[in-house]
Amino acid sequence: MLANMIFDYCLDNLDGTVLARNWGERGIFYNPGNALPKGVYILTVKENDGANDSASNLDRDGVFRVNLGLRKDTFKEMFSFIPKRPAAGGVVEMDFDFTELDRLMPHPVYAWMGWVCVLNPSRETFEKLKPLILESYDFAREKSQRRK
Repeated sequence: MLANMIFDYCLDNLDGTVLARNWGERGIFYNPGNALPKGVYILTVKENDGANDSASNLDRDGVFRVNLGLRKDTFKEMFSFIPKRPAAGGVVEMDFDFTELDRLMPHPVYAWMGWVCVLNPSRETFEKLKPLILESYDFAREKSQRRK
């Protein structure tokens, strides 16, 4: 499964990262020496819908979503603006089909925080994600320093 390749890429190439489960999904956290209780999110892989996150229809057989937290300036460069935070259980107001496979797009719930996602990325899309993964990693390291 490509999700496991993404986890392996992160663990093999990003110092101080750990794989953990949180909120029913697997994620890569920056947490060297387990200095923080959980660490700082770099990316997550969500494999099913939740009560407040069902816009991607992840309950389809074999569908998963990779989620990355980017700096808001990068997000704006990619998508022109930061949307408003949706109401609990809602979806950001952006013109995207959040069920579309293999397309980099704003996260349906957390785009207001600068998060992006892709459902079932192909190997080609995974290669395009690598620079964004590195940005998310650098951003997580910055946040970790502020929390210490």
